[in-house]
Amino acid sequence: MLLSQKEERGRRFTLALRAGIPILILVFLIFFTVIYKNDTVHLTLQNGLLLIAITFITVYFIYFLINLSVQETMLDYTTQGFNKKTFIQKLQDNNPGVIACLYIENLQSLSENYSSEQIDTLLYTIMHRLNLLFKQHGFDKVLLGRNHGSEFLIALDADATNVQTVLDKMVYDYHLVNDIEVAYKFAVINNINQDFEKIIVQLRDLIRSQSVGAQNKKTPTVAQDAKKLSRIEKSVIASLQEKNLILSFRPLLNTQSNKIDTYEIAVKLKTALGEDILPRVFLPIINRLGLGREYDIALTRYIIDILPLVNETLSFTFNLSPFSLRDQNFQKQFFTYMKEKQINPHRLIIQLYERKTYHDLSGYFKILKRFQAEGIRICIDNFGSSNASMEYMKHFQFDMVQFDRDYVTHLEEKTTYAMLNSLIKMSKDLHVKTVAKWVDNDAQKKKLRILGVDYIQGFGVSKPLTETDLINRYN
Repeated sequence: MLLSQKEERGRRFTLALRAGIPILILVFLIFFTVIYKNDTVHLTLQNGLLLIAITFITVYFIYFLINLSVQETMLDYTTQGFNKKTFIQKLQDNNPGVIACLYIENLQSLSENYSSEQIDTLLYTIMHRLNLLFKQHGFDKVLLGRNHGSEFLIALDADATNVQTVLDKMVYDYHLVNDIEVAYKFAVINNINQDFEKIIVQLRDLIRSQSVGAQNKKTPTVAQDAKKLSRIEKSVIASLQEKNLILSFRPLLNTQSNKIDTYEIAVKLKTALGEDILPRVFLPIINRLGLGREYDIALTRYIIDILPLVNETLSFTFNLSPFSLRDQNFQKQFFTYMKEKQINPHRLIIQLYERKTYHDLSGYFKILKRFQAEGIRICIDNFGSSNASMEYMKHFQFDMVQFDRDYVTHLEEKTTYAMLNSLIKMSKDLHVKTVAKWVDNDAQKKKLRILGVDYIQGFGVSKPLTETDLINRYN
């Protein structure tokens, strides 16, 4: 039995006592004043009203307590673990050393293909298998709760490495539950402070920063320090406010001219202490805090400021959030700054990537056409890795596509080679430039040239340049 179920049973029993004892006292008083005190009971109007009032009060009192019990339950009904509110209260009472989150990353897809009863049973089973695994590893008092549909919260006093061991076993041993394939991610935080709400948010950030299927591919997860994560979040906010961006420039080799005429921009944030913060760390924080538009406009202005400092034959390609592009205020700031600096907009190539198709495609494409009308080129990033990219390609004339890295890293496989060949032919028929990234050796370069890729990028072409190196080379 889960600890949460035991405590809920105890809570209800206590509530029953609280309801029963006053009723027993009330009945005793009635017995004493009405029945025992008088030898005979006279059913007068006064006694009748008294009995009716007592009955009404008793029934209403019991009904109120039962309703209160239902409303204030400690449990998540589906899994029988603690609900989020109770889980946080338990954290405050117990002050555990480690808090973790196990995330079901394919729950939405499963919900679309299985009945609600099957999904509820799946979640219930996962919760109880978690509990069993921790008991098998010697942990008897483990707080297990549920936050939203796909997040299982875990808290206990233990070494973070041992907690990770249990979760690793959960991921690898129970990828098939009730004949349903489950994909997991998890994150672990130790050195806990008292801001438990924030720690749960930090766990979610850590999970978002992981690549798809990270745990299922046996990528190690290292427990993070809660205090360090708080410092990182403050550094991200401060770096964005100060516009402390570090840009590196990855060269794209034009296979026709055999020259580098385009650079892809990668971004890091720089802290006040000079440390670098990677995108996989700062982007989840920025998006959670609603600072995505602010970050994108800061990046855009930075890039526009660099353009006049280098040769006019160079173009820059960089990633912007689709949510920013669809924001009217962002559009206004973008175009205003571009015209103010009087740069050639054709030198800007905006990369877009979405896993799911946007619901208002016609409105979205009107926005993209406005950017193209200003001379800016639009590129699909990670092309071929999601249904959205193919759907967009059917309805919009893009300027460029960058193929997903798997097409290049698995180029020696027959199926991958044939698929990439087909995508390149399709792009050429649509007059769309093609880019293959992550090119690391001559064999890949040779095959991609034969296939007719327009641009290649990677260490097989050249290492990235710093901003200073770029300006020195092309000023």
